[in-house]
Amino acid sequence: MALFPLYLAICAVPAAAGILFKPGTWYRALDKPAWTPPDALFPVIWAVLYVLMSLAAARVASQPGTEVALGLWALQIAISTLWSPVFFGLHRIRAGAVVIALLWLAVLATTLAFAAHDALAALMMVPYLAWGSFALALNLSVMLRNPAPARP
Repeated sequence: MALFPLYLAICAVPAAAGILFKPGTWYRALDKPAWTPPDALFPVIWAVLYVLMSLAAARVASQPGTEVALGLWALQIAISTLWSPVFFGLHRIRAGAVVIALLWLAVLATTLAFAAHDALAALMMVPYLAWGSFALALNLSVMLRNPAPARP
C-alpha cells in the first residue's frame, strides 16, 4: 500500500479539472431529468471513487506483470480529465457523451484487467463503473433533452 499516496495524487489531475470547470449558469439552465443528483453530491462521490480507485491501483501495482492493467488505469484517468472541460467548459454535450462513453469503456477494461490480478482491486473499481454508467445515462438524457447546439 506504499503506492497509495502516489495514485491518489494522480487523481488530483481529473479532480482539478472538475474544480476548474464547474457547473454554472449554463448547466443550471439545461433541461435535466428529475433523477439528476444535486451539484453538492458530485464532489463527495468523486472523493470516494478516487480513494477506491487509488487503493485498487496500489494493490495491483504491488504485483508483477501488471503493466497493462496499470496502463489502462492511467488511460481512464486521462479520459476522466477531459470530461469536465469538454462538457462544462466548452458546453459540448454531445462531445461530453463521447468522452464519457470512452471513459466507461476504459473503466470496464481496467476493472477486467485488475480482476486478472486481484479480485479485491476489481471489486473496488465496481462503484466507479456503476457511477460511470449513471453519469453516461445522465449525459445522454441531457443531450436528448437539449438538442440545440449549446453556445458558451
